[in-house]
Amino acid sequence: MAKSERLPPSELTEEWPNTVSPDIAGETARQLAVNLRRSIGDASIRSIADIAGLDEGTIRKLLSGARWPDLRTIVLLEQAVGTPLWSGDGADQ
Repeated sequence: MAKSERLPPSELTEEWPNTVSPDIAGETARQLAVNLRRSIGDASIRSIADIAGLDEGTIRKLLSGARWPDLRTIVLLEQAVGTPLWSGDGADQ
């Protein structure tokens, strides 16, 4: 059986990241992006990428909803910003 193409999170909601996604996985990615943006604050994305040991483009794609976050990336970002980015219960933090 052929695997269907998975849409990026931003295509699962009306207005990324301001509108709740009806897709549970898309909503989790949206919440993570909102929490990451809030946690970055006035810091630059480049500085967070350097601290996390990630490519700046990876963070930009997560924030724009163009890419699904993976577990390793989430952990590295949480360490870099010093706060959990996903509550695990489906509710905004």
